[in-house]
Amino acid sequence: MSTASTRLPDGRYGRSSDERADHKLRIAGAVLGALLLALIGYFAYHYVGQSKISGEVIAFDAKKSAVEVHLEVRKDSGTSGYCTVRSQAADGSEVGRADFRFDGDATRIDKVVTLRTTAPGTTAELLGCHAD
Repeated sequence: MSTASTRLPDGRYGRSSDERADHKLRIAGAVLGALLLALIGYFAYHYVGQSKISGEVIAFDAKKSAVEVHLEVRKDSGTSGYCTVRSQAADGSEVGRADFRFDGDATRIDKVVTLRTTAPGTTAELLGCHAD
């Protein structure tokens, strides 16, 4: 005599509890993945799309009591704003910080600015640019 199978016939009684749990986990994963993509899109839009002024340090020349900084600023036409630059000494202490304003209709500005320092500075760092 053969032994009876303890397995239910396929398709007769619906999904097993394991299959239902797997289906719910897949739905939850898809919803969480969509929320994560929406969140990344939101932050990317506000970081890139809302940035009306940006800049970078092209070069700098450290003097005894000042640092001459060559800045390249890109902005929307008609936007005004400022960029914050700082300088540090060799030991890492901050020796100078200043905001430099950029106005007008130009969309790209190359400018050499002078940052006065309290001691000889060894760096020039752009901390950020902000629109008004």
